[in-house]
Amino acid sequence: MKRPETKKQNTGKAPRNKTLDRPVSELGPYLDRTVTLSGPADSLTDLEDHTILGDTLAVMPLLPAGCADLIIADPPYNLSKHFNDATFRRTDDRSYETYTRRWMSEAKRLLRPGGSVYVCCDWRSSLVIGRVMADFFVLQNRITWEREKGRGAASNWKNSMEDIWFATAGENYYFNLDAVRLRRRVLAPYRENGRPRDWRDDESGKWRDTCPSNFWGDITVPFWSMAENTGHPTQKPEKLAAKMILASSRPGDLVLDPFLGSGTTSVTAKKLGRRYLGIERDPQYCAWAEVRLERAETDRRIQGYEDGVFWERNSGPMRK
Repeated sequence: MKRPETKKQNTGKAPRNKTLDRPVSELGPYLDRTVTLSGPADSLTDLEDHTILGDTLAVMPLLPAGCADLIIADPPYNLSKHFNDATFRRTDDRSYETYTRRWMSEAKRLLRPGGSVYVCCDWRSSLVIGRVMADFFVLQNRITWEREKGRGAASNWKNSMEDIWFATAGENYYFNLDAVRLRRRVLAPYRENGRPRDWRDDESGKWRDTCPSNFWGDITVPFWSMAENTGHPTQKPEKLAAKMILASSRPGDLVLDPFLGSGTTSVTAKKLGRRYLGIERDPQYCAWAEVRLERAETDRRIQGYEDGVFWERNSGPMRK
């Protein structure tokens, strides 16, 4: 297979710039780790813990039914966006709904009974995706997370929020609340009879663990000095994926991402002891995903998640 050439980016980077943006022409051994499908797969024996290079609309019908315990999907939003050598162009809502129904019907077939699915979207595409998901799954919630980044607008509100629709294959599903509690610092500790009430004081400081809500304000979007950062234009943070994976899957479960991009879902699943399978059509992003998967073999850290705890944005343990 002829590998496409991609211009090298960010030459002369600052020493602390950790962005993975090497062209695919330099990453041949990593691209060779990906697999392709030429016909239906009877099982995932030879596919799990791999990246499939191909168009998800062509690949998903080839996978065996009920193979995924958890699906995390980050499809192209209904925006004109350039992805390396391809461009997704904004269309009308009806056409975008048709596109969404095509891949989501396959997602329903691939999700096992009791499984869960999360779909990322912006405020515009959320209107379509939520409606379509209700036709295929049992809607459980709409999560909104703060991107913390984005350009201001002269005549509108700055877009700094995105949605994630959470749905399940049925009413009986797995959800691990304790695995995704958020640790918050206690700034005004209340005591009762001289003892802390609903908070603790230890080597990490004064804190309490709170139930996770459907607003996630503790997420940091990857940037140039973070080891997980890549040149992908819409990369999601590993911490974001970790919340979904820990809440809705068990160790050893299979996590499927039909729009893998630069590999965040697969990498995070690997770090958290899950099996994974990702589908991505762009060789450049597949190669980046494989580089990150190799790094995850020796480095299981997830920024913002430490010692089994999700910390507030830009915070972590204060060890005495």
